Amino acid sequence: MKARLLGGIAALVVAVIGTVLLFNYVQGAERRALANTETEVVFVVKQEVPAGTPAGQLNQYLIKKAVPRMAVAEDAVVDLGSVGAMVTSVGLVPGEQLLTSRLVDATTFMGPARVEVPAGLQEITFRLDIDRVVGGSIQAGDTVGVFVSLGDPAAADPAAAGASGTQLTFHKVLVTAVQFSSGQAAQTQGEATQATSAGALNSESSSKQGSSDSYLITLARNAVDAEKLVYAAEFGKIYLSKEPIDATEGTNGVVSQTKVFR
Repeated sequence: MKARLLGGIAALVVAVIGTVLLFNYVQGAERRALANTETEVVFVVKQEVPAGTPAGQLNQYLIKKAVPRMAVAEDAVVDLGSVGAMVTSVGLVPGEQLLTSRLVDATTFMGPARVEVPAGLQEITFRLDIDRVVGGSIQAGDTVGVFVSLGDPAAADPAAAGASGTQLTFHKVLVTAVQFSSGQAAQTQGEATQATSAGALNSESSSKQGSSDSYLITLARNAVDAEKLVYAAEFGKIYLSKEPIDATEGTNGVVSQTKVFR
């Protein structure tokens, strides 16, 4: 029994020593490889960086590392002070060099809460309650189905009640922007998680987002359809469904009380 215990301890000690020696060898090999090579110190990403991160906050995500000069990217950033007014245009991943091509001026960053409107279309914004925008899960870049409800089914005049109804009027409409009712850009769940882990959200902004019960949804549509949407918003109600590009399209026409119970 004692012999087995001593043997186990000896094996553990040998394993630890072997690991340390291997680590030192690898570190030494790297130093020997660079000994006769011209190197340059650059900024390398050590942890994921969310898109839109100001350059002034990048220090916590970066390390300085000497790399062979021939491996240094042409637009590698060597001085954070020179890009102080810029933000990351995309998310950065560990191991990559910090490049000026991945930074843009803060005033031109569209961000994940907004996408470019296609040529020939115009944008129009509606304020909708959270239950009308799939519980607030709609994001910029999504495509949605637009349901339009007109008339009053409870009207005293039977003719007026019969003229009321709901229809899935537009399919796969592009959402170009999503904001909270305050006008603040809405965050996706993934962005909120990243921001929280980076310590970028304070309790005040979190409470604002959590208490928001309506959203400003901006849609891209042609002029004729935009007119119909404005009419629906002025004199009826609008409801959105999340309708991805591969969703099956279909409609039962105008749905009234009669159709609902048919």
